[in-house]
Amino acid sequence: MNHERSRDLYDRALSVLPGGVNSPVRATRPYPFFVEKGDGAHVVDADGNKYVDYVMGYGPLLLGHDLPQEVESQIQSQLSDGPMYGAPAEVEVQLAEFIARHVQSVEMLRFVNSGTEATTSAVRLARGYTGRDKIVVMQGGYHGAQESTLVEGKSGGVGSPSSDGIPEAFAAETITVPFNDERAVREVFEERGDEIAAVLAEPVLGNCASVGPVEGYLDALREVTKDHGALLIFDEVMTGFRVGGLQCAQGKFGVTPDLTTFAKVIGGGFPVGAVGGPAEIMESFTPTGDVFQAGTYSGHPLSLTAGLEMLRYAADNDVYDRLSDLGDRLRSGLTDILEDRAPEYTVTGYDSMFKVVFTRDGPRDPSGQCEAGCRQDPECPRYEYCPKNKADVDAAETERWERLFWPAMRDEGVFLTANQYESQFLSYAHTEEDIERTLEAYKSAL
Repeated sequence: MNHERSRDLYDRALSVLPGGVNSPVRATRPYPFFVEKGDGAHVVDADGNKYVDYVMGYGPLLLGHDLPQEVESQIQSQLSDGPMYGAPAEVEVQLAEFIARHVQSVEMLRFVNSGTEATTSAVRLARGYTGRDKIVVMQGGYHGAQESTLVEGKSGGVGSPSSDGIPEAFAAETITVPFNDERAVREVFEERGDEIAAVLAEPVLGNCASVGPVEGYLDALREVTKDHGALLIFDEVMTGFRVGGLQCAQGKFGVTPDLTTFAKVIGGGFPVGAVGGPAEIMESFTPTGDVFQAGTYSGHPLSLTAGLEMLRYAADNDVYDRLSDLGDRLRSGLTDILEDRAPEYTVTGYDSMFKVVFTRDGPRDPSGQCEAGCRQDPECPRYEYCPKNKADVDAAETERWERLFWPAMRDEGVFLTANQYESQFLSYAHTEEDIERTLEAYKSAL
């Protein structure tokens, strides 16, 4: 493939953008390709190379790059009515009603502009509602570029900043524990339960290779927070309206949180975020309560129109059934390929999310393993080896994935997320032919 124009654009970008990018995950080595346009389930780069796209904007593009005519026409109609008003618009009510109707834990929402802003607002709300300061987060969970969660530390200990620019005092209010470690969470609450405002967790570690929960883990989070008067916040920025269909991941796993954060899919590819929960908690936000939250672009009518029409389309068509079928077909095909080429590796993901984790120590006999991605099944012969937390993914061959595998897949015409950690996504625009082409590319690259 020729990448001369992308290289030239990157050279120019280095002069005007830090690192040549506006989000560090886009800084692939030796340089990223620059996208010229999207086309269904594909992207075309600045040099005319076409790729099957499994990045999908890092999750928002549930329907792919080409929106159905009825969705696109509503976006165009809203744009012709003016981009924004500084006053309420009906679409804010309509999208809030749609989400509240389908997600059991949600009665009210506050719309914001990004996943980061949603989780920041949810943490502030939890602290204001409970009158406590401590937050418990999962190692390997990602909740945006905010001070309360850009932390690292030993299990059960107060965090230290994982980025320059964050005061130690901020990070000291955050306690980290391993995902899928029920004992660690219970020990933290036994020691400091009366100080903890909330547990903030992704139901699936979307930014840690789509690692899923072991049976009973999310239920344990629900139980321990309720027993100690803390809130359970599910970060469904990534899984919301992608895993579990219209009921989201909390519906799929049967656990009801106190608060939920949304973004990505609910904006249909436009910037958006939201916090949702019962009225009793949500009305702690100003102007009805004393937890201040505001934003000039919050509830932006163009973003909310795109999200509402995308979700309506998904509800009225076979979007989620088709995505689940495609996801199972892709993960099953990847599992079959790994049996021959790398049986120690692990396929992860749910519904329209997937990843191949380059785990090192799994048994080379693949018999009896989960057929369409790891389900944390205790009866599976790989159960003790399949990744369950950040430490397990850290122990995988991350450099091999990034330096060798990702470029090899790019050269095969398949666009994957840029590292071992970020999940990959299917869209309604993907076809069975795309799946077969992708599986052939995996065979070749592996």
